[in-house]
Amino acid sequence: MKRRDFVAATLVGRAFALMALAAALAMSSPLLAQQPAPKAKGPAPKAEPKGAAPAQPEQPKIIFSPWTKVCPKGQEANAKSVCLTGRDGAVESGLPVVAAVLIEPEGETRKTLRVTTPLGMSLPAGTRVVIDQGQPMTAPFVICAGNGCMSDYEASGELVANMKKGKGLAVQAVSGSGAVVTLVIPLADFAKAHDSPPTDPKVFEEQQRKRFEEFQKKQTQ
Repeated sequence: MKRRDFVAATLVGRAFALMALAAALAMSSPLLAQQPAPKAKGPAPKAEPKGAAPAQPEQPKIIFSPWTKVCPKGQEANAKSVCLTGRDGAVESGLPVVAAVLIEPEGETRKTLRVTTPLGMSLPAGTRVVIDQGQPMTAPFVICAGNGCMSDYEASGELVANMKKGKGLAVQAVSGSGAVVTLVIPLADFAKAHDSPPTDPKVFEEQQRKRFEEFQKKQTQ
């Protein structure tokens, strides 16, 4: 395999893993499967000062994938599917830096919104999410992987409805240096993707491959 093809395949794998890992955890992890996602909380991450909004570093230029819905099944007999509606954002090099995935296990009323932030964030501070100018919610990190660290939020009917009509999902975390990092995920087309039939996983993977090939072309220009 040529190095360029290898890099593209690696980047595709990173993006696809954000959704695949979400499905795997939802279907097979006893710890996460048995514990519901935290409910909405008002306080911001501990490192964020109260009162006036803190100075924040400028958000890097982020290129977002389209909102996509996939519904993979586990490999066990009689396994149920888990529908994932998500999108990720990557910098110009193709490295994913933020993601949001709505996890909806078949036959269950509980839904989870899982957000992913870059590695290097302050783990004790957890994350905060805000839809437009709505009520902030906070949650701890539940797991870190090669793509970043993840937090889970209980996705109530109200939260999903707000995502469908909202403009942006702000994901906040605290960097190792104590600065508040805010990454805004556009919510345009979330409702359309969520309410549409799921995309075939192979089609999704091919879409991601083409996307990251575009990243590679920009790097060589």
